[in-house]
Amino acid sequence: MIKYRDILAETERIIVRPVLITDFDVFVSGYKNCGPSRNRFDEGCFDTGFMTLEWYQKLLERRENEADSDFSYMLNIFLKDNCTSIGYCDITTHQRGDFQYARIGYTIHNTYWGEGYATEAVLALIKIGFDMLNFHRLEAHINLDNPASKKVVQKAGFLFESVRKGFILEDGVWTDNEVYYINNSNFT
Repeated sequence: MIKYRDILAETERIIVRPVLITDFDVFVSGYKNCGPSRNRFDEGCFDTGFMTLEWYQKLLERRENEADSDFSYMLNIFLKDNCTSIGYCDITTHQRGDFQYARIGYTIHNTYWGEGYATEAVLALIKIGFDMLNFHRLEAHINLDNPASKKVVQKAGFLFESVRKGFILEDGVWTDNEVYYINNSNFT
């Protein structure tokens, strides 16, 4: 399997890869430049005072350990032209063996919404998930009241599968989620 530090995918405008220690300033800047929250799925701007270099080093260690154990692959999304950090995404292993599937997730900082970056990030995750991590199936679990996210995965080629009732615990409540999937037709 590929080493975490070697994971990389590019689209027309973005690069998706693990953050490096040298990315500290652009990582923090990405959060500092967020505007106020626009909906319940948006973190918006918040105090980044806790984001010290020591905190960041621990974050990088945790991300590397999670990838080394094939639990989760947390990646950041950078603009190609100026290396601005515009969000993050992940692939989390759900099952290997005879199933080989994972869940994807993505967040674009709200100052970059509406420009197609989320779709490009999902396309990069598909490439990483299938070509580098050898998954057969990727799923996206999306809240029923998140039409923007549904549109993103559908543009990237995911198909609607079902509504899973009481699927994810959010704020102490079991919520329903729509499940979208894509299979790797080249998987062997």
